[in-house]
Amino acid sequence: MIPVFEPEIGTEEIEAVVGALKRGEISGSFGDTLPEFENRFARYVGCKHGVAVSSGTTALHLAVAATDIGPGDEVLLSSSTNIATALAVYHHGATIVPVDSERKTWNLDLSQLEKLLTPKTRAILPVHLFGCPIDMDRLMSFARAHKLIVIEDCAESHGATWNGRMTGSFGDMSCFSFYANKIITTGEGGMVCTNDDALAEKLRLLRNLAFTKPRFRHQSAGFNFRMTGFQAAMGLAQLQKIERFIDGKRQMAAWYQKYLGDVPGLQLPQEPTGTRHVYWMYGILVDKSFGKSRDSLMAQLQANGVETRTFFCPMSDQPCFEDSSLLKKVACPVADDLWQRGLYLPSSPSLTEKNIQFISSVIQERSLKAAA
Repeated sequence: MIPVFEPEIGTEEIEAVVGALKRGEISGSFGDTLPEFENRFARYVGCKHGVAVSSGTTALHLAVAATDIGPGDEVLLSSSTNIATALAVYHHGATIVPVDSERKTWNLDLSQLEKLLTPKTRAILPVHLFGCPIDMDRLMSFARAHKLIVIEDCAESHGATWNGRMTGSFGDMSCFSFYANKIITTGEGGMVCTNDDALAEKLRLLRNLAFTKPRFRHQSAGFNFRMTGFQAAMGLAQLQKIERFIDGKRQMAAWYQKYLGDVPGLQLPQEPTGTRHVYWMYGILVDKSFGKSRDSLMAQLQANGVETRTFFCPMSDQPCFEDSSLLKKVACPVADDLWQRGLYLPSSPSLTEKNIQFISSVIQERSLKAAA
C-alpha cells in the first residue's frame, strides 16, 4: 500500500530525543531545548516569538483564548478546513461564520468577506489549504480597515510564501501543527507564532495553567497545553530538514502535473503567481467529464494499493454544529462541491517518480476505461 503520507524519521531525530531524555527534558517546564525550538521555528517563519504547545488544535484554542474572543463575538473562517479550526471558536462560545471557498485555489474566498461582516465580527481565521497561500496582502488590508484580529491557520503551510514572505508572519498570530503528517513533525505538537510582545506573554501564561506568584493562586483560567522537551528535540532535528522536505513536496507535485496534467476531467492544484505552494497534500477534483465519480476513483486506487482521502467536510455542513446557535447559517456551495468531488493522493516527500507514475497510471486507466 502506498500511504497518503509517511513521515521521514531518521537517526538524527532518534538521537535528539534520546539526548533530551538523558538530560531530563521530559516535561515542557525544564531544559533549554524547548525555548531553542521555539526561537528557531519563529525565526524561520519570520516572527519574534514562538510558543510551543501540545498540538495544532491547542495552538488554535490558545490563540483564540489570548484575544478574549467569546460569547457574542463572530469569527469569519474558512468553511473548507479541518474541524479543529472551527472548534477553537466553538469551544470559546463565539459564533462560527463559514466563508465559502475560491474555485481556483480552494482557499477562503476573499470576495465573500464584506457581505459577512457584522458589528459582532471580531476576527478572521484563514486557512492556507493544503499548503497554498492565501492572498495575505488583500486579507490583511481588509482586516486592518475593519479593525479585525487575524489568526492564520498554518497547520498545512510550513514554509509556504506569499510574495516572498512566509505564511504565519502576516497575522496577529499564526498556528502551526506538528502532527505526524505535517511538513515537519514532533509526533503531536504545535506552535503559535506572533510579533506582538504582549500577546506572546499572554500565550505563555495561559499555556502553563496561568501560574504566577504565589504559584497556586491563579488570576486567569489557563490551560495545560505544554509541549514536552523531547518533542522539541525532535522538532529541532526536523527543522534542519524542512527545506529538503519542501523540495520533495514540490518535486512530487511536479511529477503529478507531468503525468496527470492532460487527463480530461481532473482539476489539479494551482500555484498562484508570486507564491511558494508547499503541497502538504496533493489534491485533485474529479469532474463529471472524467466519466467516473470521485468515490469510484478512490475505490479503484484502493484496489491497486493506493491510499487516498477526501477533502474536508465544510464547517457549514458539520453534524455537530447542525443544531448549534454558534454556527451562522451561510451557504457555501463551492466548499460543498470540493467535499463532494475532491480527494488527495499520496503526498510523502520521499515518493519517487516511479511511485507517482504508477499512481497516475491507475488514474489514467480509469479515465480511459470510462471513455471507451
